[in-house]
Amino acid sequence: MNGKDLRSALRNGDIVYGTLVVSSSPVWSRVMGGIGLDYVFLCTEHHALNRETLSWMCRTYSAMNIVPLVRIPSPDPYQATAALDDGAAGVIAPYVETVEEVWKLVGATKYRPLKGERLKRIMAGKETLSSEMADYIKEFNKNNVLVVNIESRTAIKNLQDLLAIPGLDGVLVGPHDMTSSYEIPEYYSNKEFITQIDNLIVDARAAGKGVGYHKGYAGPGIEQEILWGKRGMNMILHEADIIAFSYNMTKDLNTIKAALGGTSEKQQGVTI
Repeated sequence: MNGKDLRSALRNGDIVYGTLVVSSSPVWSRVMGGIGLDYVFLCTEHHALNRETLSWMCRTYSAMNIVPLVRIPSPDPYQATAALDDGAAGVIAPYVETVEEVWKLVGATKYRPLKGERLKRIMAGKETLSSEMADYIKEFNKNNVLVVNIESRTAIKNLQDLLAIPGLDGVLVGPHDMTSSYEIPEYYSNKEFITQIDNLIVDARAAGKGVGYHKGYAGPGIEQEILWGKRGMNMILHEADIIAFSYNMTKDLNTIKAALGGTSEKQQGVTI
């Protein structure tokens, strides 16, 4: 799968599967290649990945036909183009709330290498490209995917306007920030929160956009992912390599300690 395939799947409602990858170990890509992923989520908002390391990871996963999606530190169009230059097949922009932010990101990902005032005029319909340049832009950006994080009350309020923007391929719920915005931090079973996600799925699919949710914690909750998948959520982003390691290692060690007469600690897990 490449970026173009993933973008088509998101818009058509086909389900794609991914996980957050924190490890930059060269051997780790081989592990990821054997578990049936369509894409990997590489986060530079909350995790320390320098550009060289990120570029190696992006190009390695692309060569394996696993689409590398990079979450940039902020909804900045220049950071978006930098991620694409580094080999990302798509950009995930965090904490997006306004139409202006999405338009700038569309310009960065779908109109490269145009920038500045000319890009503004073209996107505003005040200037047109020659047929040759239009064809070049389309070909140059054919594999680029744009997804934005929906993580606040304001984003939900503006959702219809955001979904109406051409060039946006999908929306991804950030549940930790979203529940905090609603003043129910990490209360992922809250009825109001679940209702908001249900409505978001309906709205996104009606607009022909992909929609996802990052289950960034270990343990129970997979049933909700499956339920939302059956309701139309088609960007499954399940946990992370570090979460799976933490959860399963802790569980196994506690089992061994209990069997050998040791003290079993309360099971801990990491949250991404």
